[in-house]
Amino acid sequence: MSSDQRTVPLSYSTPSAIGGTGRGSSVPGTGSKAAGPVLVGATIAMGLMAGLFFAFDVSVMPGLAAGDDRTYVEAMQHINKSIENGMFGLVFTGAFVATGIAAWLQHKAGRRQAALWAAGATLVYLVALMVTMGVNIPLNNDLAAAGDVAQIHDLAAVRTKFEGTWVAANMFRTALCTAGLLALSRALVLHGRFSRSGR
Repeated sequence: MSSDQRTVPLSYSTPSAIGGTGRGSSVPGTGSKAAGPVLVGATIAMGLMAGLFFAFDVSVMPGLAAGDDRTYVEAMQHINKSIENGMFGLVFTGAFVATGIAAWLQHKAGRRQAALWAAGATLVYLVALMVTMGVNIPLNNDLAAAGDVAQIHDLAAVRTKFEGTWVAANMFRTALCTAGLLALSRALVLHGRFSRSGR
C-alpha cells in the first residue's frame, strides 16, 4: 500500500455509506415511544369531554327545561357544585395538555400530518376552554351567587338569565370537542400507518 493511500475510519463515513444519518439529524418516524400512548390518551380524554357536553345537550338540559323554575335553578346549582371534583378537573385540563403534547411528539417523530391534525385538535379544544371560562363558568357563578332557591324572589328571572346562553354555549363546546375528537382520530390513523410502514 502506498503512503498516500489512507484508510477512512468507519465513523467518518457518510451517512448513506453506513445506512445512518449524521450527528444532529433526524429520521422521519423515529422519536419518543410515548407518541402513540399519549395520542391515545388525548383521544380518550377528548372523547370524554365531547360525551359530557353532548349528554347535557340531549338529556340533562332538555330534562331540566321541562321542570319548573325552582327545580331548574336548584338542580343546576347542585350539578355545578358536584362537577367541581378531581376526576372532572383531570379530564378537563388533561385533554388540553395531552393533546398538545401529542402534537409535539408527533412532530418530533417526523409525522408531520399526524402532528398537524393533533395541533388542530389542540386549537379547537383551546376555543372550548375559552368558551367555558368566558361564558359557562361566569353563568354558573352567577347562579350560585343567587343563593338558596327558598330565598330567591324571582326564580324565573334567574333562570332566564342563565338558561338560553348557557345551553347555546354548551352546544358550541360539544361541536368543538367533537371536531377535536375527529381530528385526533385522524391523527391516530396516520400514526398507525407510519408505524406499520416502519417510519
